[in-house]
Parts: sequence; C-alpha cells; structure tokens
Amino acid sequence: MNRLIIVISLLLSVQTSAQIRIWDGTSHKEEDVVLNEYKTAGQAKGSIIICPGGSYFWHDMKGEGSKVAEWLSSEGYNAYVLKYRVAGTFDFITRFRRVARGSRFPDMICDLQRSIQVIRDRNGDQYIGVMGFSAGGHLALMSAAFGETDYVTGCGVDSGSMSLKPDFIAAIYPVVTMSNNNYVHKRSRRGLLGEDAAGNQALQDSLSMEKHVTPAMPPVFLLNCEDDPTVDWHNSVILDSALTAERVPHKYLRFKSGGHGFGADRKKYTAETGGWQKEFIKWLNDYGY
Repeated sequence: MNRLIIVISLLLSVQTSAQIRIWDGTSHKEEDVVLNEYKTAGQAKGSIIICPGGSYFWHDMKGEGSKVAEWLSSEGYNAYVLKYRVAGTFDFITRFRRVARGSRFPDMICDLQRSIQVIRDRNGDQYIGVMGFSAGGHLALMSAAFGETDYVTGCGVDSGSMSLKPDFIAAIYPVVTMSNNNYVHKRSRRGLLGEDAAGNQALQDSLSMEKHVTPAMPPVFLLNCEDDPTVDWHNSVILDSALTAERVPHKYLRFKSGGHGFGADRKKYTAETGGWQKEFIKWLNDYGY
C-alpha cells in the first residue's frame, strides 16, 4: 500500500506537455529540433535542459532523456529534453557529409543556446541548468565554456541582453577532448566536426573542453566510471584537473564500476552508480538551486 501511494505521488508530481519547437517564429527553419517539456507540479525550483548522448550522430531519448526528465520533474524542476541537431544515421553509414554539409558544429550549440533563450523567456528569472550525457555532456560543457559567444545571432535570432550561459552544468560520463588522441572518442569527434576532422588540429583544439575552462564558468557536477567501455574515463580526469586549476566550483564523482550509458535507467545501475541521482540533488540544494 505504501509503495502504491509513493507511485501515485510521483505520477501526480509530473506533468508532461506538448513539444516546444524552438525555431518556430524565426527565419531559421529546423522543425526536427524540439524541447520535450516535463513541468513539475506547483512552483518550480528551476529549469534543467537535458542533452541526451549519442556520439553527435543520434540521441538516447529514453534512458538519457525522458527517464531523466521524469526524475527531475519529481524533484521539483521543470525539465526539458532537447532533441538537438546531429549528423544522423545516414551519414554515419555513408559519410555523406563529404559532399554535403549536413549537421555539424556549431548547429548543436546553436540549438542549445536557443533553448536557453526560449526557456528564459517563458520562465523568467528561474535558474537554468544543463545536464548532458556522453556527447551531450560535451554539448553541455560548450554551453558553459562558450556562454559569452552568441551563436543564435548567426542563426538569425536576436539574443538581446539575455544571458545565454547556464547557471550550472552536469556532465555525466562526458566526452571532453577532441584533440588528445589518447583519450578522444573518435565517433563523437567525427559527428561534431565532420568526416575529415581528424586532420584539422586547430578545429580539434577549439572544441576540446579541457582547453577552454575559465574561472567564469558556472558550477559543474561531473561523474564517470573507470570501467567505461565507450568514452575513456580520462576525459573526466583531464576536465577535473582543468576545473581545479581554474578554481571553478565543481564536484567530481568517479566510480570504479558502472560503465557507460546508464542515464537514469535503474536497471543499468551498479551498487556504486545507484546513488548518483541523490548526490546530484544534494549538490543542487547545497548551491540553493
């Protein structure tokens, strides 16, 4: 009976509304770019944009998307799952971007900054954070490191005086480097930069997040596992070192086991990773978010 009451309470605390097409009403037509909105019941503590992973080729819209949003909504936050532009499965198979531009940087950060703009406009002075997983973690970090660079104006939208920088970041088993060949996740690099990115060192350096940490970055929650079979765990280590060197407030959780891609899917948790959600909420509360 108690378990039933808990389940009903969680369901009542979450309200799912229609998709928000962030480029509607602008000259920039990207109908497939949407925010899936999960509004919490009552007064929200803030808003969190969720960037699912997928190597910048596709999205994990469930374990790193809807499940995350449902959890955050139950904790009192308005949650938004961003389906940002990616290269796509067709290009992954055919490498078609060698003859046509397709989607690549800066499309993804443009979508994220536009999402921040839309949510600030809708929700006023609420805190806005960005949580990203794997390649989505790299995107979240870009929004923090490049928050003073206005990408939306390049897409035909006036940002005015509105801040495009998030108030906090959560990077969960993130892709970090694009230039360190010992640790780079090559598929994500290709997805972000294009088919011939491996030969462009300047471009790689420009989007290696460990090289762009400054004291102006917002607080960062960082998490990864040493047995990650997909993204080398040293990505998070070099980011932690850069954040520490620049004195950026952050919390780094490094687990021995847990792998990659677990998101908010409890079926994929280990004994160590099972507590990460509570740790994140505690971290938010400690900052007053």
